Amino acid sequence: MSKSVTDIQQSFRQLRLAETATALPDLLRKAEQKSWTYLEFLEQLTASELEKREKKSIEKRLNWARFPYHRPLDLFRIEEQEAITERQLKQLLEYEWLEQNYNLILLGPPGAGKTLLSVGLGIEAINRGFQVYFITMGELIQLLKTEEYVNKSKIQLKRLRASNLVIIDDIMYMAMDQREATLFFQLIHQLYEQCSLILTSNRSPEEWTEIVGNEGMMTAILDRLLHRVEVIHMNNESHRLKLVSQHKIKQLF
Repeated sequence: MSKSVTDIQQSFRQLRLAETATALPDLLRKAEQKSWTYLEFLEQLTASELEKREKKSIEKRLNWARFPYHRPLDLFRIEEQEAITERQLKQLLEYEWLEQNYNLILLGPPGAGKTLLSVGLGIEAINRGFQVYFITMGELIQLLKTEEYVNKSKIQLKRLRASNLVIIDDIMYMAMDQREATLFFQLIHQLYEQCSLILTSNRSPEEWTEIVGNEGMMTAILDRLLHRVEVIHMNNESHRLKLVSQHKIKQLF
């Protein structure tokens, strides 16, 4: 005795193919209307399941990322930025830098579009299948200080460390004490060449030592952050950041 469509749907659900179960009646109607072959029907059935799974996967990664807002890159006005051209933005969107664990530092005053660009790049990276995590510097320091005894902090930092791209917003905007600087260095050391970082700041790396208050510690942090990096000024100036001579920057563009 042949099974009904409802029975087959239930079988799909038992196989954890819920999207296929839902799409089955509609696909059967289309198969009859368009005279699909068995192979064409199976192709449509699997494509439907994969499409829905990918959509759910993207939604899950977007929630994981913790973006402050979801604004795509088409809201970023490239014509207002002299420091980054349309060609350079297209190269960033190829994500070779992310695959090779390069870092990106966006510098400029408040309102220059640093966070908007970083979020846009993060969202597009998620659409390409990467795992992304967004956090402000203040939130990061708080998580690091409470990781040992707050379970939520442990969970969030575990997600951060498992990401392909970590975006740290407003880095070095406030002074850090010795413990905070040490915790931050340890994290950067753990992430070094394991993932890519996008850092936004309204202060240049030359000023970061003053904020940390420990030249040796800051040098160790900079050695890792600036090893493989592209630095972009977003204050509508076309010149590149001139870093301290001992830190060599490999330009991606």
